[in-house]
Amino acid sequence: MSRRLLVASVLAAAIVSIPAAAQQPDRIEVVLPRDAIPAIDAPEFDPAARANRVMADDELVIGIVGEHEQRAYSTWQLDRHEIVNDTFEGRPIAVTW
Repeated sequence: MSRRLLVASVLAAAIVSIPAAAQQPDRIEVVLPRDAIPAIDAPEFDPAARANRVMADDELVIGIVGEHEQRAYSTWQLDRHEIVNDTFEGRPIAVTW
């Protein structure tokens, strides 16, 4: 089985903790500012041979298999981005985690 590694820059988003005493049930608390977790809009992929060298055998991925293409999106990277906007076999897709 071939795998591909999603290569993208990893940006960390800081999460602000709110003390329980400061929370009010009728207020909306903003934990992250709008667009604090950037989507990956132009994913790049490595060939399966390279992915086999850099990925663990038990690494979790979200996989898509089509008639002409196959892709694997690393959940490790999706933990930091949560969404990938991509095109798969000519159709726009959103991969979320």
